Amino acid sequence: MITGSSIIQAKKFIDVIVDYLPTLFSALVVLIVGFYCIRFLSRLLDKAMTKRDFDISLKSFIRSLINIALKIVLIISVAGMLGIHTTSFVAVLGAAGLAVGLALQGSLANFAGGVLILFFKPYKVGDTIEVDGVIGEVQEIQIFNTVVLKPDHRTAFLPNGSVSNNKIINHSREGSLRTELHFFFPIERDFSQVKQIIEENIRRQEQMVTSKPSEVFIVEVSSGYYKVVASFFTIPSAIDAARSEVLQSCMMEFVAQRIHTWQSPSRPA
Repeated sequence: MITGSSIIQAKKFIDVIVDYLPTLFSALVVLIVGFYCIRFLSRLLDKAMTKRDFDISLKSFIRSLINIALKIVLIISVAGMLGIHTTSFVAVLGAAGLAVGLALQGSLANFAGGVLILFFKPYKVGDTIEVDGVIGEVQEIQIFNTVVLKPDHRTAFLPNGSVSNNKIINHSREGSLRTELHFFFPIERDFSQVKQIIEENIRRQEQMVTSKPSEVFIVEVSSGYYKVVASFFTIPSAIDAARSEVLQSCMMEFVAQRIHTWQSPSRPA
């Protein structure tokens, strides 16, 4: 049975909703327009960073960070329009953030490591690096991890906190790597002939960095043999292929000219 008091309460409830509708509508409009403006500003920021030739990893990180920060500010502002006390709202967010932070100390360390990597740039996407025994090409620098593709095509996810606190060897920073080949020849073999063959085969190697000199020299003379080291520079991504190519062509030439050689003085051919 509907009583008069029930009708009065229902009327008051409807009046409150009607009075609140303009505020709710305004907050909804602000929220929609705010999200649109944030997306527009993100695009402008992206274009500005592209124009200034920002690193692709740093650009993505900054865009995401600013985008999240602006959305948090927008949500707090809309909450204030709806009558929610923003001071309490921020306090709750802060308490929640502290609790999450304590629970995810390792993740925060990785986040801080990612920031250090992105700003100090010990490596970038596309570089070949060596960290804690892992060697591979950097595929992506994420907020918490660095994604590395190893030579055997296995993917390694390296925590940024660990990477930033470890010794990092960047094989790609200078654009070239020095590699060596070792040969052993009988003591009676003419070194000038050997040197000429090796140098010619190095020069024919397409991946060689010609701006840096190659060298062929004797490093050791012992009973019955001498050791020759051939060094040259090549692009980092082709170092294994270049070594194999030069070694194979040299060995074919040695066989053709009946030049006796072996890889170790303890194992003569």
